[in-house]
Amino acid sequence: MFKKILIANRGEIAVRVVRACRELGIRTVAVHSDIDRESLHVRFADESVCIGPGPAVESYLNIPAIISAAEITGADAIHPGYGFLSENTHFAEVCESCHITFIGPSKDAIRKMGDKAEARKIMGDYGVPIIPGTKGCIDVNDKDLHKIAKKIGYPILVKAKAGGGGKGMRVVQEAGSLKDQIVAATTEAKAAFGNGEVYLERYLTAPRHIEVQIIGDKNGNVVSFPERDCSVQRRHQKLIEESPSSSISESVRKKMGKAARLAAKAVKYHTVGTVEFLYDKKADDFFFIEMNTRIQVEHPVTEMVTGVDLIKEQIRTAAGEKIPFSSDDVQIRHHAMECRINAGRPRSEFYAVARKNHTINSSRRARGESGHPYLSGLYHPGLL
Repeated sequence: MFKKILIANRGEIAVRVVRACRELGIRTVAVHSDIDRESLHVRFADESVCIGPGPAVESYLNIPAIISAAEITGADAIHPGYGFLSENTHFAEVCESCHITFIGPSKDAIRKMGDKAEARKIMGDYGVPIIPGTKGCIDVNDKDLHKIAKKIGYPILVKAKAGGGGKGMRVVQEAGSLKDQIVAATTEAKAAFGNGEVYLERYLTAPRHIEVQIIGDKNGNVVSFPERDCSVQRRHQKLIEESPSSSISESVRKKMGKAARLAAKAVKYHTVGTVEFLYDKKADDFFFIEMNTRIQVEHPVTEMVTGVDLIKEQIRTAAGEKIPFSSDDVQIRHHAMECRINAGRPRSEFYAVARKNHTINSSRRARGESGHPYLSGLYHPGLL
């Protein structure tokens, strides 16, 4: 087991890791910017090191400073938390070259799952169900563009290869707007992620967004946990996370868990992660959409439901220990929800959304279609 872990993060997740380490008898090092020196994680850790000024790019994203802090304090492992450097392949590679354990997946797993187009291909080849779409990225000038889109079937989702949070995504209802939406998604993705590549997939009109927590060890064992339903979203950001989901049956739950474990084994995944699916209730079927190669903000929901300390298990597997239980051993003991509180401007934001949805429904009815059942759009991932 590790003797000392440096936590390359701040705030709630840093405090959470400090608590887990303390209970495991591991000393901790907190890093902080000069304006965070009085933060809770700094006060709770055994040691602390200032790694730069306020802006994150000069401190929490400063890889040389973080590695130097680990070497100076004698830390033998680094926990990246979530955000910042948690899914940075270069950081994982630097840790490895400096003989410091990165408490996370291998750099290859991060790279493969971080590229959504490649992830789709890998999952499809490995037998994990994926939404019908292009095998790779698409060029707006491709002469067969409309044939490809027609084969997939409208409505279509134009989706950025990199990044997340809804950026670089556009819903295309008809062929006439396909090229314009690809250009718009490409422009936004390039500005947000430095990569403008996009691909196409069928847009499910009323899915449930379900994610499955998994953990793998370095011996090839993978365990899946009961799902979290995160369908209540605004602007592609989750508002409510609930476990277990009331929308899926026990048989679907088991199938999703099996698919999530298969997805992890496809990239030889170890440590904690989350496999995300869209569930089509009408067809009673689900499809892989992406994998988050880190501990997530929502992990306490799973911990509350199962009683398993995911941070402790993450640390143990990073140290080379085997997972001491199987998926069948994990039981649903409770029901839990997480709610995110967001600040906003109701008059300028929510009213505009209501007007937009009213226009969408009016257009649908004019075409002889039924209006969208959720005028607010909160129950539909990505509508806002």
